[in-house]
Amino acid sequence: MKNHQRFLVTVVAAAFVVAGCSNQSSNPETTVVKLLTHDSFVASKEALKSFRDETGIKIDIVTAGDAGTMVAGAVLASGSPTADVMFGIDNSLMPNALKGEGIFEAYKSPLLNEVRSDLMQWTDQNLVTPIDYADVCVNVDLKWFMKSGLPIPASIDVLTLPQYKNLLVVEDPATSSPGMAFLLAVHARLGTDRLAYWEGLKANGVKIAASWSDAYFNDFTAGSGNGKYPLVVSYATSPVAEYVYASDPKPTAVSTAVITEGCFRQIEYAGILRGTNNVEAAQKVIDWLLSKKFQDSVAASMFVYPANTSAVIPDEFSRFAGKVERPGVLPTGQLRDMQAELVAEWNRVMTS
Repeated sequence: MKNHQRFLVTVVAAAFVVAGCSNQSSNPETTVVKLLTHDSFVASKEALKSFRDETGIKIDIVTAGDAGTMVAGAVLASGSPTADVMFGIDNSLMPNALKGEGIFEAYKSPLLNEVRSDLMQWTDQNLVTPIDYADVCVNVDLKWFMKSGLPIPASIDVLTLPQYKNLLVVEDPATSSPGMAFLLAVHARLGTDRLAYWEGLKANGVKIAASWSDAYFNDFTAGSGNGKYPLVVSYATSPVAEYVYASDPKPTAVSTAVITEGCFRQIEYAGILRGTNNVEAAQKVIDWLLSKKFQDSVAASMFVYPANTSAVIPDEFSRFAGKVERPGVLPTGQLRDMQAELVAEWNRVMTS
C-alpha cells in the first residue's frame, strides 16, 4: 500500500541495491535476502535483527518508489530479478504482474490458514500471500465543512452535485495506487453508470493530482493548511495517522473523517520473485511477514490492517478509522479483463 502516506516514509535498515542477487554477506553463515518494497514499508531494526538471529537470514530492504513503479520494474526484470522477495503489490496491480509467465513463483506458507478468508483474492495459484489491507476512500476536512455550512457527503455518489463543485481532488490512476483504487471503487459501485459519473466529476471541477502525497499534502485543505480542496482520495485509516502524529497532549477528536460509502479494499501481498537463487530463504521471509510477531506491528507502523486474524490492532484504529462495512471488491477475472478498459475510459473523459 502501500506510496501510501508521507507519515510512512521512514524505511528502517534500508539497503539500496540496483542489480544482482547476492546470497551471502561478509559472514559466510549469513544468507542475505533482498526484499523489494515500496517506500511506505516499515520494519524496525529490532524486528530485522530478531529474524536474523532466529534464522541466520539478513534482510536487505530495497525500495523502489511507489507500488506502481515497483511492479513495473519487476515486470521488466521478470525471470532475472534484482531482489528475492517483493512486498507491497496490491490487488489492483496484480493483473500486470501475472501476465505471461508472471513475476512470481509459487509458495504456500503454512501460516496461510491464519489469514482472513476475505483476503484470499489472487491466491489460487499460491503465487502471492496476503500481508495487510486498507480501504481507499474519500476523506473529509471536518473543520472546512463546519465553517462552510455544507452537509458532509454521505457517499461518493453525490460528489457530482453543484454544491460540491471544486471541492474534490483525486489521484491519476496511471501514476497512483490510491488513484487506481478509486477508479475501481467507482466501477464496483456504479458499474455501467461510471462513465456518466466521471463526466459529472470533470464538469464539477475535480482536481487530478499525480500522487497521493501531492493530493493530500498540497491540495487537501487539512493536509498542510495551504490546499484548496476539502475532499481527497486517501485511506480510511488516515484519521488514525493524524491522531498518532498530533503533538502532545493528544486530541480527543481528529479534524478529518471518511466517506465510507464508495471505498475500495486494497490488499497488499508478498511473493517470491521468479528467478531468484534464494528460494528457501525467501520462503522464510514470506513466513516472517505473516508471523504474529511481524503482523502485530503492521497497524502501528504502516496504518494498515494485518492479514493475520490473531494480530493486535491498536485502540486508536477503533476510535478514529473510518468503519467501512461495504468495501468495493471486484472478482479477479473482472479486474484482469476490464482494468485496461477502465483506465482508457478514464483517460478519454478526464484528460481530453
